[in-house]
Amino acid sequence: MGNFLAGKVVAVTGAGRGIGRAVACAAAAEGAQVVVNDYGVATDGTAPTSEVAETVVKEIEAAGGEAVAVADDISTMAGGQRVVDTAVTAYGRLDGVVCVAGILRERMLFNMTEAEWDPVLATHLKGTFTVFRAASAVMRQQRAGTLIGFTSGNHQGSVSQANYSAAKGGIISLVRSAALGLHKYGVSANAVAPVARTRMSANVPMELAEIGEPEDVAALVVYLLSDGAAEQGITGQVYTVAGPKIAVWAQPRELRSVYAEGSSWTPERIAEVLPGSVGADPMPMLDRLVAMEQAARAGSRPNARPDARTA
Repeated sequence: MGNFLAGKVVAVTGAGRGIGRAVACAAAAEGAQVVVNDYGVATDGTAPTSEVAETVVKEIEAAGGEAVAVADDISTMAGGQRVVDTAVTAYGRLDGVVCVAGILRERMLFNMTEAEWDPVLATHLKGTFTVFRAASAVMRQQRAGTLIGFTSGNHQGSVSQANYSAAKGGIISLVRSAALGLHKYGVSANAVAPVARTRMSANVPMELAEIGEPEDVAALVVYLLSDGAAEQGITGQVYTVAGPKIAVWAQPRELRSVYAEGSSWTPERIAEVLPGSVGADPMPMLDRLVAMEQAARAGSRPNARPDARTA
């Protein structure tokens, strides 16, 4: 047992498997009291079971830590509130929340149904909001706390996961909004974009050149939950962690601009000026499409873990 998070109370959603489980166990190992939330569903959000969260609690307790399970659906306001209320009731405070819970329902945009769009946005984006909203009220009164959302490199776009990509992009904007709105109360907010071997990444059809394990992601999250990160003023950031690599994403900013001669533009004048003066920013994801399509046709699952344990 360490003491990096000694005295802190941390709630983790999606903590029954994979990265969420690794975060919950790592936080407990570093001295935190942990609320383990997991609805216990399959990767598509079906077949919930409370046993998943309870199993992780037993694992933490067997290692000498303290934890309590909450098997609620955080895509509902009541579920998100219950995660926070459980922390306060059980341990008297809440110092950090880590929103890892997510599902996948893949479909090309032109075939995607409302039933495939809504649950993904509800679990990822709304599920982050419900927990952030409840937690921020507690942290505002405490004048301290850390909110961590989970995004993905796919916020840049995805061929067959428009729902997932939209949700992950929304989480980044939510995190930045939380960082701005809660800064004066001593509360920080950051996002993590992991690349790790999990149930979800196992089905990515192309090889991920940089990929690690859930435990690699957990180490970064533990740091972001710590007093050291708060003292450094780390907030409003998006970090990628992929095995030995940690990277920070740029803040949104304009690249190039041009001004009209006079007060307004015409389509003809834009056609003359925009291509050469403003241009476009290359989209790196486009360059990866051919490799992905070739791997998919071959039925490749290059990111599956070598052992039988799923994440």
